[in-house]
Amino acid sequence: MHTPNTTNPSVGLMGFGAFGRLIARHLKPHCRLLAFDPALPADIGAGGIIAADPAQIGACDIVILAVPVAALSEAIATLRPHLRAGAIVVDVGSVKIGPAKTMLAELPEDVEIVGTHPLFGPQSGRDGIAGLKIAICPIRGASAWRIAAFLRRVLRLQVIMTTPEAHDREAALVQGLTHLIAKILVAMEPLPRRMTTASFDLLMRATEMVRHDSPAVFMAIEQANPHARPVRDRFFALAEEMRTHLDRDAAEPFNQRSAGALSWKERVG
Repeated sequence: MHTPNTTNPSVGLMGFGAFGRLIARHLKPHCRLLAFDPALPADIGAGGIIAADPAQIGACDIVILAVPVAALSEAIATLRPHLRAGAIVVDVGSVKIGPAKTMLAELPEDVEIVGTHPLFGPQSGRDGIAGLKIAICPIRGASAWRIAAFLRRVLRLQVIMTTPEAHDREAALVQGLTHLIAKILVAMEPLPRRMTTASFDLLMRATEMVRHDSPAVFMAIEQANPHARPVRDRFFALAEEMRTHLDRDAAEPFNQRSAGALSWKERVG
């Protein structure tokens, strides 16, 4: 069995999109970092990152699958023949139940598996990630605890140890509603930018944090998480109840809706 190098490990990054670049920025000082992506920048070597092919990525001590959830099986199929026994495979997807099952079923039995979900992205992490949160799901082997210790001590992240089921149940609310509301607000543009309240500014700030996420991220959050649909249905049902309530009240005379309250003349006169 291959024993991963724990002092200066080789880390293979499968995928170099916006989040892959964020990962590379923070891991590069602590490891020998290799990256593969069909659209890898030509000048990647200038940043100290080694351009690699899938075979070189698979030979690393740690392999990070920084690909969309929908592309996970394809990435595993590409890497599987090259993975060393004892290697650690990590995913960074926004959902965990499906990817955990996929990795257990499709990765070699002699590799360790850790599910992670950084609870931040390129926008919220652009000024640094210290103090931000990351969820860790031990799936196979004991490496999750070593990775959690590194993330906590070195990168100063807040580590949340959880299970794929517990993660997805909470993420259905935390991410599902955030991204859903943001999508709707963006569709309502143009929105006021001058005469705004503090609460509206916070809402727009939250929208900006996810506005530029890829469509694949949104679809994974809303469709790949089995708990997202019930949350979404409840949200829309409550919104419909509120619309019915407001429409009913709008059809009633004001004094009937305010029974027991002073009339307009009494209040101003």
